[in-house]
Amino acid sequence: MKAQTYDREFVEKVRAGGPDANGQTAECVISDGVGKPCRCCLNTVPAGDEMLILAARPFPAPQPYAEQGPIFLCAKDCTPWQEEGTPPILLVSKEYLMKAYSADDRIIYGTGRITPKEEVEPYTNTLFAREDVAYIDVRSAVNNCFLTRIPRDD
Repeated sequence: MKAQTYDREFVEKVRAGGPDANGQTAECVISDGVGKPCRCCLNTVPAGDEMLILAARPFPAPQPYAEQGPIFLCAKDCTPWQEEGTPPILLVSKEYLMKAYSADDRIIYGTGRITPKEEVEPYTNTLFAREDVAYIDVRSAVNNCFLTRIPRDD
């Protein structure tokens, strides 16, 4: 499993004061270190560090299935996650909302599932056994916030 960080170009623009998905400047606040996962390094923003809160839409263009919502980013540059396996962002909660999407960015009905954290990787493998799955979005099962995208490897 290879989780993706949020689009690097978008992250850099927002950190430089550019607009988020709502056309607004990101809010800069101090992290309390609890439940504030950065979508770049895929780690929790440490307590006391500045973080950005912004609107994001992890899809190439608006369309009916292009969900938008809040995300957090480390305010300063951080090292984007590039490892294999489960990133820290998917080890914090007890469960996650997983949904598969087709190559045309449409939800594949019947794939959405609240998934216990220990089943994230096995369910990822189950979904990728289907030829119509291009990627899987993983969201918070509590707040529905976008956490990461898992692309098909092959």
